[in-house]
Amino acid sequence: MASAALELMGFFLGLLGMLGTLVATVLPYWQISAHIGSNIVTAVANMRGLWMECVYQSTGAFQCETYNSMLALPSDLQASRALMVISLVLSILAIAISTLGMQCTICLDGSGAVKGRVAGAGGGLFFSAGFLALIPVAWTTHEVVQTFYRPNIPASMKFELGECLYVGLASALISMLGGGMLCVSCCEEQDGGRGRRHGGGYPYPVGGGTLGTRVRTTSQTYRNPTLQVGGTNTASRGQTLVRNTSGSSQTSMHGVQGAKKPTAAGYDITGYV
Repeated sequence: MASAALELMGFFLGLLGMLGTLVATVLPYWQISAHIGSNIVTAVANMRGLWMECVYQSTGAFQCETYNSMLALPSDLQASRALMVISLVLSILAIAISTLGMQCTICLDGSGAVKGRVAGAGGGLFFSAGFLALIPVAWTTHEVVQTFYRPNIPASMKFELGECLYVGLASALISMLGGGMLCVSCCEEQDGGRGRRHGGGYPYPVGGGTLGTRVRTTSQTYRNPTLQVGGTNTASRGQTLVRNTSGSSQTSMHGVQGAKKPTAAGYDITGYV
């Protein structure tokens, strides 16, 4: 029950992280113009994102223009685009795979440990998606901070951290947390199943000893010369004693289980241990 609750929590955290990553990828609020120094006019605010650049005026007008050429963009912006898109694709795959492997679904029922491993694979994809989304967010934050504190750059060219950077950072961490919880729930489920299977001990094979113990069985027939059959002093009766020697060098003999019909030379009684 605890692992099922952990799976649900991890799944919903991963889903929430994917939605936040989608919002951070689409919206243009990655960099916002800084109003410092001589650039104290707040009538116009410039915003930059991964796909477009927007201008907001105090009159309420909001205009956006997409980047004309993809190849003419800086390499860091292209890499940020690619990483965010790959993160979204991995999150979608993680949702589909985790849905198949969670305990609250009927998919893959009766497959044993495979269902838990599928859920763990979905958690790994969530973790990878969050890590990939964290890279462009952290890199853009570093670039904005470094550019802001450079004295040779005019104030009109400086930007501050936008809302999408905060949303992207939180979404990446939430996705990684959800993926980790799914992986942990998979490990707990497998450990619990192993304890239930072997909690009662291993069954012993029928007619044999425990593993690693060699059993040696020897038999010896003793003849009693005092007994006579038909007035002669020949061998009469035989008795077979079976000695069972184990690794602890203990010897035991049990009662006679069966007898053969007497013959001319006597009869044998064979005992079994």
